[in-house]
Amino acid sequence: MKTVLLLRHAKSAWDDAGLSDHDRPLNRRGERSAALMADHLVAEGPRPDLILCSTAMRTRQTLAPLVKALGLPAPPISLEKELYLASEDALLRRLQTLAEGVKTVLLIGHNDGIGQLAAMLAGRGPEPALSDLREKYPTGALATLRLPRGPWSALAPDACELRSFVRPRDLDRS
Repeated sequence: MKTVLLLRHAKSAWDDAGLSDHDRPLNRRGERSAALMADHLVAEGPRPDLILCSTAMRTRQTLAPLVKALGLPAPPISLEKELYLASEDALLRRLQTLAEGVKTVLLIGHNDGIGQLAAMLAGRGPEPALSDLREKYPTGALATLRLPRGPWSALAPDACELRSFVRPRDLDRS
């Protein structure tokens, strides 16, 4: 069984018009959300064997508290420019090329691609999580999907079961 963790970057700042979209950092709310999601992922698992992350500043800053929370040794991390604003088809093709030794992958990326990929892969799962995922994939949200059998190349529309869909607001108790 294989597991796909799809994490949309946390909320980013828009206050510096001189920055390119690629270089936009997280805002304070985004930093808090990234820390909440990191703690959730470490507590609830599964631990990723590999982390794929867009090279954008906001995705790398979303990744940072998770790496710290996972502790040493950290799983291999691949920062990939091709993941920046990638479509769901491009993200799917990337996941289909994973080595078979990888059982759990975490992909940190952007909407619309990451939300559309999650909706495409989730053929079944608990309500209302499935409806929530298909309705809106907010910043900082994490979908956990299981591919019940087959190699990564078998990853296809409706092939996965949605195990959970968690948003930062679901965890923020303050």
